This record gives sequence, C-alpha cells and structure tokens, in this order.
Amino acid sequence: MKIFLSTCLLFLVILTSKAQYTETINSNRPGLSYSAFGVGNQVVQLETGLSFGNRNHALRLADANLFGVDYALRYGLNMDRLEIILDGRFLNQTETILVGGRYQDYTSANFERNTIGAKFLLYDPWIKREQDGPVLTSYKANNTFHWFHLIPAVSVYAGANIAIGKESPFMPPDTPNISPRLGLITQHNFKRWGFVSNFIYDRFTTDFPQFAGIFTLTHTISRDFSAFVEFQTLIDDFYSDELFRFGCAYLVNRNLQLDAFGLINFKDTPQRWQIGAGISYRIDEFHKEEYIFKSKEQKEEFEKKEKTEEKKKERREKFELPPQ
Repeated sequence: MKIFLSTCLLFLVILTSKAQYTETINSNRPGLSYSAFGVGNQVVQLETGLSFGNRNHALRLADANLFGVDYALRYGLNMDRLEIILDGRFLNQTETILVGGRYQDYTSANFERNTIGAKFLLYDPWIKREQDGPVLTSYKANNTFHWFHLIPAVSVYAGANIAIGKESPFMPPDTPNISPRLGLITQHNFKRWGFVSNFIYDRFTTDFPQFAGIFTLTHTISRDFSAFVEFQTLIDDFYSDELFRFGCAYLVNRNLQLDAFGLINFKDTPQRWQIGAGISYRIDEFHKEEYIFKSKEQKEEFEKKEKTEEKKKERREKFELPPQ
C-alpha cells in the first residue's frame, strides 16, 4: 500500500509540473529587475505604479521634483518559456535652476524609457527536480540546502527602446528613435528567498551606451506579505549612479498584488530619493497548462487519457447525464 501511494504521489508531481505559471501572480514589481520566469502560457499581466521623487545637483545648483508613471504589459506566448514585455517610465519634472543670480523653474515631461522586447527562459534547474520528484522517505533531504540550489534559472532578453514624440530631456542627446537593449537574467529560489540578477547592455549602438547591473533579494514573510532590497549600478557617460531600493508587496488575491517602495542613492551629483506605490493584475482565464513529462511514452499515455475524458464529457453533455 505504501509503495502504491508513493508511486501515485510521484506520478502526480510529474504530471502537474509546469514550466512557469504559478498559482499566485508573479510580478516584477516593486523592484526594477526582470525575473527569469514569465507569466505563463497566454497570460496577460499589467504592472503599473506612481512615484514621487527629488534630484538635487550640488554642482549645477539645480533642484528637481519628479512625478513618474511606471508601466509594464506582459504577455506569455503559446511557448511557455517566451514572454513579450512592453515597459517603461513617463516622467514629469519641475526643475529649479540658479540663472543670473535668480532661481527659475523649468517644466518638462517625456519618457525616461519606453521599451518593447522578448524574454526567453533558457534553463530552469527546477524542471529536472520536479521530474525526479521529492524524496518521499526523507523530510530532511527535501528541506535542507543542496548544491544544486546554487544553479540559477537563466533567461535572455532582447528589445528595442522606442522614442515617442520630441527628444526626451531624460535621455542622452541625439538618441535615435530606436536603439537596442540586451539582457542576461539569472534567478535563484530557495524556500522563502529569491535572488535575481540582471545584466543589461543598453543603447550600445549610440554614442552613449549604458551597462546596468540590478541585484534583487526578496523574502516571503507570510502567505500575503513579501519584502525586497535591490541594488542597481549604472555605468554611462551620460549618467552613472548607484541606487538602493527597498519595499514590500501585499497579495490581495491570487491575481492581484499591491506594493510600495523607496529609493536613495549615495552621491550629490545628483542626490536622489523616491517613494512610490503600485499594482499588478493578472488575467489568466485563457491560460493553458503546459505539462512536463519524463518520457515520450508518458506524454502519449497522458494525451490518450485526456482524449478519453473529453469523449466521456461530450457523451454526458449529449445525453444530459450527471457528471461523474
């Protein structure tokens, strides 16, 4: 009997393993990094937020207040590993500058970034782990650290920055309307902890290429609350900085998340701070499960059973029989 139950449990784990879709929403907010995993097959997800901040430049004697709108629209294609992302930030800035002994205000509004791209999951170390199943005879083996936990999930990103309207004051001068953006993404998950790294090479065909590294550590405090800290470094002839973000997220239900965050940096050219809040919402009614099988024979057997169940359902509906 024990062998039978163990075999059934192992078979259930194998058949219900899914490549990326999770029971609760998987949002990139409130941090700025991309996760290695997508939203899932035919899932649409909107992530947006509002922020207010200040930039004070000691050398230019300039002080700017900024109001921003962050946005991201994510869509998982039929191939579960592939996701399309439209994201960016729109800023409204009121800057006070000392000119000729008098302070003058200048207002500007434009996109800091507007990018469309695709993310593809190259490698997921948990797929084999799920296929192998848990060690049914050892609680310790399933809940202690193993060396394979150091192996990250790896994704690649390719996209294009698209300028809209007049030249943006938040971008380098003479930036073309379209410029490339590439990224390498890694993600480690262990129990309630997650660590994401983004290495981004941006605008590398222009006079002002930028390299960015983003490192995000997330901790799930409870079923509904999580917290994060994030470090971002920007290396660019136009603007370089090191930014520190922190915040939390609250899961309202399986498809809705609220968040809040803060930002500071450690220099005065400019000195920055920012606070904000946002929301992430998932539409998954069109989601189709993508199952992972250990062998071709297992996949064929599962598909055969699915077809049999569909025929039974059609027969019951046709003759108005009660469901089994």
